Amino acid sequence: MPSKLITLTEFILQEERRFKKSTGVFTLLMTHLENASKIIASHIKMAGLADIVGKTGKKNIYNDEVQKLDTLSNDLLVNTLLSTGHVQAVASEELDKPLYSPQKKGEYTVFLDPLDGSSNIDVNISVGTIFSIYHAGSTLLQKGMRQVAAGYFLYGSSVMFVYSSGNGVNGFTLDPSIGSFLLSHPNMRVPDKGSIYAINEGNELLWDTAVCEYVNDIKKKNMKAEKPYKLRYIGSMVADVHRTLLKGGIFIYPKDKKDMNGKLRLMYEINPLSFIVEQAGGMAVSGTVSPLTIQPQTIHQRTPIALGSRGDVLHYMSFAK
Repeated sequence: MPSKLITLTEFILQEERRFKKSTGVFTLLMTHLENASKIIASHIKMAGLADIVGKTGKKNIYNDEVQKLDTLSNDLLVNTLLSTGHVQAVASEELDKPLYSPQKKGEYTVFLDPLDGSSNIDVNISVGTIFSIYHAGSTLLQKGMRQVAAGYFLYGSSVMFVYSSGNGVNGFTLDPSIGSFLLSHPNMRVPDKGSIYAINEGNELLWDTAVCEYVNDIKKKNMKAEKPYKLRYIGSMVADVHRTLLKGGIFIYPKDKKDMNGKLRLMYEINPLSFIVEQAGGMAVSGTVSPLTIQPQTIHQRTPIALGSRGDVLHYMSFAK
């Protein structure tokens, strides 16, 4: 913990002062996201007491069952951001098409995964909100390297906010007694190597040979140099990546025989979390390149991903033929 308590608003204002032409708009935008996250967190805590858990009976564009809290989180975030006057467009994983502000004006565009891992709410497992911010341009389809900022809110045993604006990664924890996020994890760094891997091994029969060989290699019990890796898979990407950020290791969601382009979404999940991991000294790859260099063709594009400790990702890449 830092010697002086620093609130999220103070920290973002300090960050914004690094830019001579800053106007305070970015701080306002982040404040709106912060406030929305607190409302979402309060609803998640009441999930077992109120009729906001379970399926709506509808499916999103990916044919996934829509949860009630997905809808609440999506509507809250989209309406909050578009009402600021500073966001030109919001694209959400829960929406078929992006929504624009009435005047189609604003300095920024925002991509959202409103409630990643929402199917885990019923069993009280951590979920999160992922966001990605770009300068508004002639197109929404910008490379991940052009992100102005990216981050996530993690709703778990505590509520955390982890974000980067291109100057390292910092984590804040919500103090419920005062209702403020306080800097708790300054200058977060991914360990160069870990001992944990996260992958859905239920799909093993669908994997490419290279993925199978890599996973078998790190699971070997006769490894002379180190112990076998431990499997830890939550099934909520934001929670798995958060653990990887703190403890090192690797998170993998590869392409397979069922999902030839992978399952996770480039703009909503992979780009923001890869930006965070790379800013923290880690590494992310889609195939053989950083996902941040991929020119998206659609806002709902999918791509495979491996991210985490640099040493582990390089080891993973060595198996690609």
